[in-house]
Amino acid sequence: MKANIMKMMNKKIISCILFFVFCTTTIFCQKTFPVNDVQTNFHPTYAFINATIYMSPENIIEKGTLIIKKNKIIAVGAEIIIPENAIKKDLNGKYIYPSFIDLYSNYGVKENNNNGKQIKYPQYISKTKGAYGWNEAVKPYINARDLFNIDEKKSKELREYGFGSVLTHNTDGIFRGSGCLVTLNNKKENEVIVADQISNHLSLNKGKSRQIYPRSLMGTISLIKQSLLDAEWYEKGGKKEQFNLTLESIKKLENLTQIIETNNKLDILRVSKIAEDFEIDFIIKGNGDEYQRIDELSKLNFKYIIPVNLPKAYKIEDIYDEEKISLGKLKHWELAVYNPSLLKRKKIKFCITSYGSDSKKSFYKNIKKTLNENFTEKDLLASLTTIPAKFIKEEKNLGSLEKGKIANFLIVSDNIFQNGIIEENWIQGEKYIINTDNKNYIKGKYNLTLEKNKYEIIINDLKSGKIIINDSINENLKIKIEKNNISFVAKIDLEYLRFFGIIDTVENIKILGEYKNEDGNIKNWSAIYKSPLKRKPDQHKNTKILNGKLWFPNKSYGWENLPKEKNIHFQNATIWTNEKEGILTNSHLLIYNGKILYVGVNPPEKEILKNKNFEIIDVKGRHITSGIIDEHSHIAISRGVNEGSQAVTAEVSIEDVINSDDINIYRQLAGGVTTAQLLHGSANPIGGQSAIIKLKWGFSPEKMKFPGADKFIKFALGENVKQSNWGDDEKYRFPQSRMGVEQVFYDAFLKTKKYEKEWNDYNSLSFKNKRKITPPREDIELNVLLEILNKQRFITCHSYVQSEINMLMKVADSMDFTINTFTHILEGYKVADKLKKHGAGASTFSDWWAYKFEVNDAIPYNAALLNKMGIVTAINSDDAEMGRRLNQEAAKAIKYGDLNEEDAWKLITLNPAKLLHIDNKVGSIKKDKDADIVIWTGNPLSVYSKVEQTFIDGICFFDIENDKNLRIKNKTEKNRIIQDMLKDKSNDKEKPMFKKQKLYHCDTLEP
Repeated sequence: MKANIMKMMNKKIISCILFFVFCTTTIFCQKTFPVNDVQTNFHPTYAFINATIYMSPENIIEKGTLIIKKNKIIAVGAEIIIPENAIKKDLNGKYIYPSFIDLYSNYGVKENNNNGKQIKYPQYISKTKGAYGWNEAVKPYINARDLFNIDEKKSKELREYGFGSVLTHNTDGIFRGSGCLVTLNNKKENEVIVADQISNHLSLNKGKSRQIYPRSLMGTISLIKQSLLDAEWYEKGGKKEQFNLTLESIKKLENLTQIIETNNKLDILRVSKIAEDFEIDFIIKGNGDEYQRIDELSKLNFKYIIPVNLPKAYKIEDIYDEEKISLGKLKHWELAVYNPSLLKRKKIKFCITSYGSDSKKSFYKNIKKTLNENFTEKDLLASLTTIPAKFIKEEKNLGSLEKGKIANFLIVSDNIFQNGIIEENWIQGEKYIINTDNKNYIKGKYNLTLEKNKYEIIINDLKSGKIIINDSINENLKIKIEKNNISFVAKIDLEYLRFFGIIDTVENIKILGEYKNEDGNIKNWSAIYKSPLKRKPDQHKNTKILNGKLWFPNKSYGWENLPKEKNIHFQNATIWTNEKEGILTNSHLLIYNGKILYVGVNPPEKEILKNKNFEIIDVKGRHITSGIIDEHSHIAISRGVNEGSQAVTAEVSIEDVINSDDINIYRQLAGGVTTAQLLHGSANPIGGQSAIIKLKWGFSPEKMKFPGADKFIKFALGENVKQSNWGDDEKYRFPQSRMGVEQVFYDAFLKTKKYEKEWNDYNSLSFKNKRKITPPREDIELNVLLEILNKQRFITCHSYVQSEINMLMKVADSMDFTINTFTHILEGYKVADKLKKHGAGASTFSDWWAYKFEVNDAIPYNAALLNKMGIVTAINSDDAEMGRRLNQEAAKAIKYGDLNEEDAWKLITLNPAKLLHIDNKVGSIKKDKDADIVIWTGNPLSVYSKVEQTFIDGICFFDIENDKNLRIKNKTEKNRIIQDMLKDKSNDKEKPMFKKQKLYHCDTLEP
C-alpha cells in the first residue's frame, strides 16, 4: 500500500516537472538566440485608465481602459476589471489612438544598385549575376525581408510621425519584388517582421539599371507587359527550355497584394490598361493630383495610397516672379489640399502615406489642411489605421485597438489632429517616449482650495484658463508655465490675487503653492485634478469642398465644364468641300449629332430641320473647311518620343503615353488642326506604334483616340537610325551604317515569318496535343510586325535619300508588304515613279532644306511634283510650332509648283486623311462624315486669315471670341490665387523658376 502511494506521488512529481518543463519551453520556444544574462519570465501587465480611447475611427470610449501584456492587447473598454498585478497608468483624459500604418516605405531596405558603376549596356547584354532575366530594372526576385535591417534613426523619425508599422520594400526598378510588414520596434529584425512577402511592388520609373532599355515611359510600359507575358509562358512550360529566376518570381508573386507606383493622374489611366489586359487588381501609389481626373478614376475600381506632400507656396518678391509660375502650378497649389475630400466624395478607397514628407511638422500641417466637412478627422484617422490594415489583409493584427491585436498605440495629450502632442508610441507593447517636454498633461478641470473657500479652475492650454467663482461669475486667466512652475493672476471677490505653484505628478496631478493678496500677505493654495476637458468635436479648417474651381485640364485655357456637341445651321458660307462639288459659295452646312447632316447651295427642306433644334449662324464672308489633319506630329506625348535603345522597338506604343494636358493641343486647335498622328521618333529603324487622335482639348487620353482608326507604326532611315550625330558615347547599338539598317529590316521580318509559322503549327494541333508541348512564347514586338505582314498595321517611314527609299521598297516587296507613307521624303521627286508603282504615299515638308547633310538635295517643289505624279501627298508639321500654321505651309505649294487652291488645301486635309485611312470619316465636308470643321475669317490659304471656330464631332473646342475671354479669365484666376498665396505665412516658400516646356522632335533622345 505504501509502495503504491509512493509510486503515485512519484508520478505526480514527474508530471509537475514535465508540466514545468513544458511551460518553460513554451515561454522560451521562440528565443532561439542565447542570452548572456539571467533569464526572466516576468512580463508586466499595463492598465491605462481614464483615457479617451479611439478603438477605431468609429468607436470612441470616454474614460476608457486599455490593458496590455507582452506585445498584445488583452482588454479594452469602459468598464473592465483590471488585473490585481497590473501596473496602472492614469492618463487623466489623454487620448489613445492606434499607431498609424504606412503602406509605402523603404524603411530599413537598402536599394539594390547593382554594386557597380552605372555603365550603359545594350539590351542583349545582361550584367545581372545569376540565373536571372536580361534587364536589371526587372527584379521581382528581391525580397524586402532579405535586405531589411533596423534603422534606428529612421524608425525614431517614423515613430514621431505616429507610425507603428510600415510596409517596406525595395524602391528601385520597375519590378521591385516583394514587401514585408514590419513594426517600428528596435528589437531584432526577426522579432519585428509581422508578415513576410505580403505584397508585390511595381513602378513606372526605371530606377537604376545598366541597360539603356527602357529609356522612355512607353518602353517601361512595354517591358511590364512583356515580362508578364513571359512569366505566363514560363509557367506553361517555358521553364523546361530555360531556368529564369526573374520570370519564376513574377509568377510566384501574382497572388499577393499588387502595388504600383505612378507619377501623375495620367499614369493611373495607363496602369488601368495593364490591369485590364492582365486582370490585376492594383493598389495605386499616387502623387496627390488624382482629383484632376477624378471622374475617370472613379470608374477604375482601384484602391490608392496617396501622399499629402502639398505643393509649397511660391516666394513672390517682385512683379516678374509671377511670370515664372504657370497657372497650372498655381491651381494645383490651391486645389491639391482637396484631393482626399474629392476621392472620398467619389467613394474611392484610399489610405495616406508619409512617403516624401519633409518632416513631421510638414506632415501634420498638411494632413490637417485636408480636413473639411466632407473629409473629417474620422476619415483621416481611418486612412492612417483601419483602411491600410484592410488593404493588406492585416486587420486581424493592426489598425484598431481590440483584444488579441498587437499592442501598437499612441498616447496623445489631446486630439491628435487638433492640438494634441504625441507623448508615447507603444509598439509591440514596448514604450517609446516621443515628447518629454509636453506640458499639455496639465489641461483639465481642478478643484481649487483657498483656505476654506473652494472654487473650480479650468486650464485650457499652456497659456489660458478660467476660474469659476459661482454659477454666474467666472473669470478668464492668463497662465504662464515654465518647467513645473505655474503662475497666473485671478480676480476673486473684487480682489486680484497673484498665484505661484508647483505642478506635482507623482501620483495624481495636483498643484501646490502660495498666493499673494492685495495686502501683500502670502497664503497657501492647492488645486487637485478633477476631470479632463470635454472632448472637442471635429474641427475643420476648410469649410468648403472646393475654394477654387477645377478646370479640364487644370491649367490655362482649361474648361470649367467640358463642351458639348451642338446642332448648327451655318448659312451664307463659302464651303471648301474637298469633294467633286469643289468650293461652294453662299451655301448651307448643317451639323447634327456630331455628324455633317447637309451641305449644299440651296436651303435644306423644312423636313430636314423638323424637330432638330438647330442653332442658326450666319457666316457670310467667312470660309468653312474640313479640319486640318497633321500626318506627322510629336505633340501630346509623355516622357519620351524615342525608344532608341534597340534597333527594333515595335512593342512600344504612343497610345500608352498620350498627354492630354499638352497646351500645344489648344494652340493647334487655334490653327485649325482637328486630327493628328502622334509618331514615335526616328532613332531606330523600326520604332514604335503611333496614335491617331482628335484634338479634344480637356478630354481624357482615351477619349482623344480616333475611334476605329487603322493601326500605324513608325519606321526610319538615314542619319538618325545609324546614330551619326549621337556622339561618341552612343556607339553601342547596331546598326552603325546604312547597310546595317537594311539588314535590321530583313532580320526582323524573317524572324516574324518564323514566329508566325511556330504559332500556326501550334494552333493546328488538337487540344490534347497542345497540352503535351510548350506553346510558343508570345512576343509583343513580333505580334506587331506580324500585323504588318497581315495588312493589319501600316508603315509611316522617316526618309530622306533616294537610295534608302529604294532600298526599303525593295525589302517590302520581297517580304510582301507595302510602305504606306514615306514621311519627310525630301528626295521623293527623284523616285516618284517608283513610289507610284509601289503604292506608297508621301508626307513632306513645304520648303525645308539644308538643315543637315542628307537634305542637301531637297527642293520646295517636292510636294507639287509628287502630287502631280498622282501620289497621295500631304504636308506635315513634325513640329509643335509649325502645326499651328499648316494652312500657310500648304499655300507654299501654290508658289512652289503652281498647284491650284483646292489641291493645295487637300495637302493638309483630304490627302493626310487618305494616308491615315480615315478619309471615310474626315478630310472633306460631306454628308455623314464627322463634323470636324473650321470657320475662317477669309480664304484659309491666306496669311491674313484667322480661325474663328474649330469643331470636332460637332463640339466647339476653339472659339476666337471665347479665347479672348479665356485670356482675361487666365489672368484673373492667376491674380486671385497669387493674392491668396501672398497671405500664406509659411517660412519655407519655394522660389519661382521658369521652366520651358520640352518639345519633342524626331531625333529627341531624352525623355
